[in-house]
Amino acid sequence: MIDDTIWMKEALLEANKGRTLGEVPVGAVVVKEGQIIARACNQPISSCNPVAHAEILVLQSAAAAIGNYRLLDCDLYVTLEPCTMCAGAIVHSRIRRLIYGATEPKAGAIVSAARVLEQPQMNHRVEVAGGVLQDECSGMISEFFRFRRQQIREQRGKQPFVDK
Repeated sequence: MIDDTIWMKEALLEANKGRTLGEVPVGAVVVKEGQIIARACNQPISSCNPVAHAEILVLQSAAAAIGNYRLLDCDLYVTLEPCTMCAGAIVHSRIRRLIYGATEPKAGAIVSAARVLEQPQMNHRVEVAGGVLQDECSGMISEFFRFRRQQIREQRGKQPFVDK
């Protein structure tokens, strides 16, 4: 029996690294044969790269680690339900299992806004498990955006008054 919480805790550590970079705190790890072979956090802001989602970066790193773009017998743990772009990359990389923490109602492409992995034309089927450490994963995201909104309110309060 696989204890998905062990690996999701590692993904949460990666998400926390992203938070320290000022990124939306999403973390991911790829596990093969009971070992983490790659880890990453969101980096689109810090790297000025719109595709630098944790999932994309961890898939690239895992492929380099094993010397094959097909990540057969590998499991991907990610703290947030992947978007459409990442879901496509998951299929193309041939990930065996996708395990995610929190759902993403606006852009999630696994069970929320879309169901990319269930499209009949997809040539690879990915086993999916959601809600692993959901409270911790969603709490980290919620806390991040609560802090971000507070920062915006404070900045507005410090704006000099301009009388027109």
